[in-house]
Amino acid sequence: MWIYEKKLQYPVKIKNKDLKMAKYIITQFGGPDGELGAAIRYLSQRYTMPTRKSAALLTDIGTEELAHLEMINVMFYQLIKDATPQELERAGLGGQYVQHGHAVYPQDANGIPWTAAYLQSTSDPITDLHEDMAAEQKARATYENLINLTDDVDLIDALNFLRQREVIHYQRFGEALRDAYEYLDSKKIY
Repeated sequence: MWIYEKKLQYPVKIKNKDLKMAKYIITQFGGPDGELGAAIRYLSQRYTMPTRKSAALLTDIGTEELAHLEMINVMFYQLIKDATPQELERAGLGGQYVQHGHAVYPQDANGIPWTAAYLQSTSDPITDLHEDMAAEQKARATYENLINLTDDVDLIDALNFLRQREVIHYQRFGEALRDAYEYLDSKKIY
């Protein structure tokens, strides 16, 4: 089903350690509007889409979200690499260090672990696609907030790429929503 290329979808080359930004960025891994939740949501919802086209779209975007997850993990790791336990503690990442060391762990910016409760999958394509469009907007807003918190051009570059992909996903889900309405109208369901 997938062909995995052993490279990031977009290069991440952060040169400067920034523990405060690492604490914020981790939310796009395991937070309520992060990439892990998006990938699982879309890859779960694809089965109840009314057309092959909309199912394929959810598969494509869900897979791309996995690539974004990988980028977020690289950002987090590059931002904390070589940090001492004391530096991590001063940055509010002491609990992260105690439980996970320098490993990447799915949590939000407050250290709350990822949960499947962040997801929704109803089997109603109209409801699910509206949920997906809202999720993309929340992720876009989060990326904009992250960009506003840093002046690191390397980090901003990668975050801008991810923000732009959220906008495109939103647009594509809008296309899938129109497709779903057309299909359901043709079946006299709506």
